[in-house]
Amino acid sequence: MDTLQNMRVFVRVVEAGSFTAAAQSLNSTTGAMSRAVSELEAHLRTRLLNRSTRRLALTTAGERYLKRSQQILADVDIAEEEASCAHERPTGALRMHSFASIGQHYILPAISRYRALYPDVSVELTLSQRMPDLFEGSADVAVIGASSLPNSDLVSFPLGATFSILCASPAYVRSHGAPQRPTDLANHECLILHTPAFPPHEWTLDGPNGSELMEVDGPVHVNIAESLIVAIREGMGIGMVPLYAAVSGLLDGTLVRVLPEYTLQKTTIYALYPSRKFIDAKTRTWVEFLRSHLPKVIARDEALLAEVGQMGAMERLVKVDASLGHGSGDLE
Repeated sequence: MDTLQNMRVFVRVVEAGSFTAAAQSLNSTTGAMSRAVSELEAHLRTRLLNRSTRRLALTTAGERYLKRSQQILADVDIAEEEASCAHERPTGALRMHSFASIGQHYILPAISRYRALYPDVSVELTLSQRMPDLFEGSADVAVIGASSLPNSDLVSFPLGATFSILCASPAYVRSHGAPQRPTDLANHECLILHTPAFPPHEWTLDGPNGSELMEVDGPVHVNIAESLIVAIREGMGIGMVPLYAAVSGLLDGTLVRVLPEYTLQKTTIYALYPSRKFIDAKTRTWVEFLRSHLPKVIARDEALLAEVGQMGAMERLVKVDASLGHGSGDLE
């Protein structure tokens, strides 16, 4: 039995004054109206209407049930209207998950711009290095980085592609020199970044000679790019850093790019959500915004990397040393 539908019929019969008038307003039959009310009475084990050939009269229980039913049906209508509007107007809390570094460098700044467009949307952002189970309802949308995606029922949209580069500190390069070719990495301290997307001990360098796979290890392992950068700045070794995390350090001179003709770990950034059907407006507009916004930010970072690359490693170190008062700072 559809209790809610039978409740609607009962209320309509009372408001219309007869089963026939209620049937006409609901495009149904008098018999269907009568059966619905009888089912409701049987379910409640209470008579709601006293019927005669000429008129209907509410029982005392029917009067109480009518008031409750009208209130419940009004609440249901409001809930349905609010849910329907969610597909038309971005509003409410957008629950979002992002890999930590992507979230810090790309997603948080994007949220500020998105909310300037849609101020009725609030954001609950969770940063971690694990892939959430979107089907369990913990998030509306996830933003992750991966070389490719496994088959799944999730809807995915590529937002842009980026890559990693090798970085060291000026002090490390002064002390240990800079590798001239990928095989030289065997003679250096390599700092290991653990991510969900790539094997941590395999660095695939794409450069003039194609792809070269290097097996690496080192004394320090971390799982967040920002922590890796701290280790690099402390002179602990050479690390593979996502471009978006490396740019600011390259610009301020606290990081130096090594093997600059090589890039590593091409990564596609994806937006993921559970279903194409009935996607609400806040999720739809957020993904649309990222698809427009993120490629521009990635292109900006690549342009900044090219700008830094126009200055040779020696010149960059001289500039950094001069700002620190260390003299010429020649490379070994």
